[in-house]
Amino acid sequence: MAEARRVFTREFKIAAVKLVTEKGKSVSEVARSLGIAAELLRRWKHALRAEPDQVFPGHGNLPPADEELRRLRAEVARLKAERDILKKVTGTLRPGVAVSYAFIDEHRARWPVAWMCDALGVSTAGYYSWGLRDASPGEKRREKLTVEIEAVHAEVKGRYGSPRIHAELAARGHGCCVNTVARLMRDAGIAAKTKRKFRQTTDSSHTLPVAENLLDRQFDPDRPNGSWVADITYIPTREGWLYLAAVEDLFSRMVVGWSMDATMTSRLVVDALESAVLRRLPGSELVAHSDRGSQYASEHYQRVLGEEGITCSMSRRGNCWDNAPMESFFATLKKELIHDEDYATREAAKASIFEYIETFYNRVRRHSALGYQSPADYEASHPQ
Repeated sequence: MAEARRVFTREFKIAAVKLVTEKGKSVSEVARSLGIAAELLRRWKHALRAEPDQVFPGHGNLPPADEELRRLRAEVARLKAERDILKKVTGTLRPGVAVSYAFIDEHRARWPVAWMCDALGVSTAGYYSWGLRDASPGEKRREKLTVEIEAVHAEVKGRYGSPRIHAELAARGHGCCVNTVARLMRDAGIAAKTKRKFRQTTDSSHTLPVAENLLDRQFDPDRPNGSWVADITYIPTREGWLYLAAVEDLFSRMVVGWSMDATMTSRLVVDALESAVLRRLPGSELVAHSDRGSQYASEHYQRVLGEEGITCSMSRRGNCWDNAPMESFFATLKKELIHDEDYATREAAKASIFEYIETFYNRVRRHSALGYQSPADYEASHPQ
C-alpha cells in the first residue's frame, strides 16, 4: 500500500516534535507511537529548533506561569481523584457486606478502617474476619480479571466500554465473555466516557454548485483509497474556536488527513485533503464525499479535487446520515478527548488532538466496524 511511503506535512512534523519537547516524552517513545523511525523524528527536532520563528521549550524549563499552571492542574487532578473515591463510598457500591469489605480493603492505606466500617455500616471485627478467609477460585479469577480491566481502562484513558475492553482482554490472552466484563466493570464502578449532544456546524446556504451523492451510504468499500469522507468540526478553547477538518478512509476508518486553524475557510479543507493525498497517494477511482458546506463547494476545493483526479460526492441537503462515519469520528473525538479538556490556547488543543488522532485513534483504538481491530492493524491484515 501507499502508506509504506509516507509523506508528512509541516504541521504533522511540528506536532510530533512537540510531543517530545513539550510533553517530556522520549524520542523513541513518540516515534514508536506514531509508527515512524526515531532517527527521522530526531532530524525533525533538530531542523525545527534551528528555525527562528518556532519555539520548542524543553521539559522542565517552563516559565513560572506555566509551572504554576502545571501545579494547579495537578492539584485539580488530586481533588478529582478524592471526589471519585467519595462517590464510590456514597453512591456506586452495590449492596452487600462483601462488596463493602472489598472497598475497605482497597482503601485502607488512605482512610482508617474503623472510619470506613462506620461509614459503610459494617463491623470492624467482621472486616478483619473477612480478611482472614481464603478467596474461592472463582473470586480470585474475578479479582484478577478486574485488575486487568482497570489496567486497560487506565491505558486508554477511560475511552472504552465493555465491548472494546473485552476485545483488548481477548487479544491479551484472557478468556472471558463480554457479559462478565460488563458485570465486573459495573461492580467496580468502571465506565466509559459518555457522549454529549451533537451540534450542527455546516453552512449550506450558498449558491455554489453541489455534486450528486455518489457515495450513497456505501460505507464499506473493499479496498483502501476507494472512498474518503470529509467534514469540519469545532473545538472550544479559551482563545476562541479552533476548527478541525478531517479526511477518513472508509476502508479502515483511518483518519488519513487533517488540518486545524482559527478560521473555517476553504484553505482549511484543502490542507486536510492535500495532507491525505500526500500520505496515501490514492491514484484514480477515488470518491471524496463531504457535506454541502461552502468550503467543500468552493472553487478552491473543487479545483484541487480535479487536479488530483478525485471524484466529488456530496450529502443531500440537511441529511447528516449521508456522512455518518465522519460524524461518528467527531462524536468519538469529543466524547473521548475534547469534553474532558479545558484548552487555554489553540496550540494546546492542536497538540492534544494530534496526539489523539495519530497515536491513539489510528494505531490503538479498536473499532467495532473493523471487528475490534485498530485502523492500522486492519490495514496490515488486509494487504492490497
